[in-house]
Amino acid sequence: MTKYLISFPSEAMVVTAEDFPAVVAKSHAVIEEAKAAGVYVFGGGINEEVEPVRVFADGAVSPEIYAGSRLKGGFTVLEVATREQAVEWARKIAVACRCAQELREFAFDPAS
Repeated sequence: MTKYLISFPSEAMVVTAEDFPAVVAKSHAVIEEAKAAGVYVFGGGINEEVEPVRVFADGAVSPEIYAGSRLKGGFTVLEVATREQAVEWARKIAVACRCAQELREFAFDPAS
């Protein structure tokens, strides 16, 4: 089984305030489906009200994050047998969230 990251930047989701509750309900339904299928690992949204920091090996903390870093929005991590299954789950999430999703495969790590 391979873990996949399915994600989107917050600016990709353009939904009216009126439609937002329906999008939330549909996206939660897909997550419940993934849980029932036994493929859900974890997910959530980046809290964009809290500024990110960079923590160095010596413990120093800086508000200057890596240049080009843009991690924000929502994400889901699933563990499935094939890339095709991951694509299908990404499609379900894209439909529910009304925006395209990015799909990335995690490299295998025997310690995780």
